[in-house]
Amino acid sequence: MAMPPMGMPLGGDMQAPPTPSGKTALKWTLPKGWADEPAGGMRFATLKVPVTGKIDASVVVLPGTAGGELANVNRWRGQIGLPPIDEAQLAKERTVLKTKAGDLSVFDFTSDGQIKSRMVAGLITTADGNTWFLKMTGDAGPVGQAKPEFMRLLGSIRLD
Repeated sequence: MAMPPMGMPLGGDMQAPPTPSGKTALKWTLPKGWADEPAGGMRFATLKVPVTGKIDASVVVLPGTAGGELANVNRWRGQIGLPPIDEAQLAKERTVLKTKAGDLSVFDFTSDGQIKSRMVAGLITTADGNTWFLKMTGDAGPVGQAKPEFMRLLGSIRLD
């Protein structure tokens, strides 16, 4: 399946371009009204979420385990001002979503303080050894509003 032009609103299947190693890439279905924007830097894809307010959704792929689940979760927590957690707390915070690409670990964190930041993030290591990070972050209200559609996107991931 060819990728549609960048910036084009999508409500159907979205295929990520081939990974740097040339291995099969994840595919997902964008919710209606969401769009793909040009990616850059470490981003594999940037997703435009049709919600008013501060919100950012991205897809990143890295080779191997990319430092491991706990290290990545603690880095994410630090990005929104939360302290690190240990393995026992990690297990309590993790929700596993069964997808056609395998088990996806999903985390949902909200910061403390007057202005609350929220992050919903999923990670999966695929059979080819790459780790994929699908993350939505921003102000707690907009992220909460977009979470149901983001969870549908996460549930749609597959390797075709």
